[in-house]
Amino acid sequence: MAADAAAPEHAADGTPDGLLLTVEEAARRLCIGRTLVYQLISSGELESVKVGRLRRVPAECLPEYVATLRRTRSSEAADGSAA
Repeated sequence: MAADAAAPEHAADGTPDGLLLTVEEAARRLCIGRTLVYQLISSGELESVKVGRLRRVPAECLPEYVATLRRTRSSEAADGSAA
């Protein structure tokens, strides 16, 4: 119950409100660090938008990023098994 109170601005189903996530929210959902999220944004691997001075990650970009990781891993596994 205490974990629910520590997660501000979340809907009743546990997902963040709105379409845009902060970098910290994106990091939490991906179970990675905030610095790595900034690196992924800088490299273009993870899409983000600026809202004024704020950097936000569209929520739909997280599943797309994970799908890209899975495709990359699958193709690397296929290349490795053929060698």
